[in-house]
Amino acid sequence: MPKIKILLIYPYCLEDRIHAEEVSFVPIGLYYVGAFLKEDHYDVEILNWHDINKTPQKIKETLIVKKPDIIGFSILHANRWGGIEIARIAKQLDPNVKIVFGGVGATFLWKHLLTHFKEIDFAVIGEGEYTFLNLIKCIEKYHSNKIRYKHIKNIKGIAFRKGEKVVRTKAVEAIKDLDKLPIPAKYFTYQHVALTRGCPGNCTFCGSPRLWGHKVRFHSADYFIKQVELLYEKGVTFFYFSDDTFTFKKDLVIEVCKKILKKNLKIVWVAISRVNYISEEILCWMRKAGCIQISYGVESGSEKIRDLLNKNIKTDQIKRAFALTTKYGILARAYFIYGCPGENWDTIQETIDLIHEIKPLGVIFYILDIFPGTALYSDFKKKARQTDNIWLKRVEDIMYFETDPALSRELILAFGKKLRTDFHENLSGFADDVELIDNKELHEMHSDFCSRLAMTFDYGDYSEIEAVKDKEGVAERLYQKSLGYYPDHKAYLGLGIIKQKKGLYEESISVLSDGIEKFPDSEQLHICLGISYMNLGKYNKAIPYFQKLKDSEQARYYISKCMK
Repeated sequence: MPKIKILLIYPYCLEDRIHAEEVSFVPIGLYYVGAFLKEDHYDVEILNWHDINKTPQKIKETLIVKKPDIIGFSILHANRWGGIEIARIAKQLDPNVKIVFGGVGATFLWKHLLTHFKEIDFAVIGEGEYTFLNLIKCIEKYHSNKIRYKHIKNIKGIAFRKGEKVVRTKAVEAIKDLDKLPIPAKYFTYQHVALTRGCPGNCTFCGSPRLWGHKVRFHSADYFIKQVELLYEKGVTFFYFSDDTFTFKKDLVIEVCKKILKKNLKIVWVAISRVNYISEEILCWMRKAGCIQISYGVESGSEKIRDLLNKNIKTDQIKRAFALTTKYGILARAYFIYGCPGENWDTIQETIDLIHEIKPLGVIFYILDIFPGTALYSDFKKKARQTDNIWLKRVEDIMYFETDPALSRELILAFGKKLRTDFHENLSGFADDVELIDNKELHEMHSDFCSRLAMTFDYGDYSEIEAVKDKEGVAERLYQKSLGYYPDHKAYLGLGIIKQKKGLYEESISVLSDGIEKFPDSEQLHICLGISYMNLGKYNKAIPYFQKLKDSEQARYYISKCMK
């Protein structure tokens, strides 16, 4: 029997993102599905096509070469049109290819998608690992024996067309033991990992409560660490811990951190949490284990708006979480949503006032969106007497303000401009006000934190933003603060370059010389020090630093300049 070819595709969104990294990665769920199929010896390949629309000819070219029998699409909602367009091309090339939509978008819009888009053959509803495998086996039997797969109705968690009617089978049960799933890192390389499934929150703008239910399920620490370890062996050293609330189970989080340290995994990672699931003990262990950033959904400075969004967090909890996170040398990033029910200039000012109190070192501002699967969407459909047919429009989402007569596009744009400008204008002060806990065990990590933060002002994200004040001054002070805790390569180099830019070559030489004592093999420090000597006209002193870098083309260039 010929082997069937399966492609799992993460398609593109309609619109480009300011924070492109948030939609550029393949959802971890697709890797779990892929691993499940690999364990059953299927020929499966995952394609990250989040930006294939930039080179659309590659869609057809790739499908012609790979000749898939089945294509599964991971649909989040904003990328549903990308999935539909790719599916159409696939069906034009081979009418017999089976198209399966899965993910949160298909879970909440299965009837709409199957009713209006004939290129979609099946929808997988809910967790897809077992369901998709069972569906594949059924399709494979049909392909090989040329008989109708009449047992398809027995597969839980799918929807399909029966004649002109769209039907759904019984719901699939939640996977009780997540550790029974194969570890995707055995077969694939990726950076996003998750310890849990589900969220303890019940926010009105989020689809998680309906997708996962209100119970949080956990992998064991051993399973999670094994996954990280396999990826680390493949060269992955930066991770996104993508749980909705990574810190939900304190003992489990600490166990994970201890195992990272015990196995000497030199990794750096970022996480997401809620402000009401944070403690000093958790933060200390997370920092020791390599965590450099935690993102918190604050949403608004107005308690009234947070209550309307069913966020269920208090202002005191927000203040405490941000103070503690920064204190342990972890960058506290805040998510804010504006354009909410009841939003006005007073509530925007409340958000600004809260930002000034919590002093986040990173902020992402979103306009409130309405998505299928959320309580907001259910309310919208009732009030506006709308159906899912609204998604026949070629749009990614519905902005809440478009449904509220009290809000206008101009007002929303003004809110956003005010929030971003105020944050950027005060950011340098927030960085200068950072106070870290005096714990010698954390000094090396404090040094790393300060130098990383300095780099964002020096030549990172904040360096290009005009509203951010005194960028070079803040970077210089943070580099100096870094070296006050522990020798840090980034700090020596950054400080040395800033001194060079200012024409303070003797000071630059002093800093860089200290750096080379600590990091004698650093090509960057040697090059930079040599350049400082060149700027003083001391070419004979510069040459030895370049000559130590025998294999460096850049060093050879500077040696020739010195000789001249």
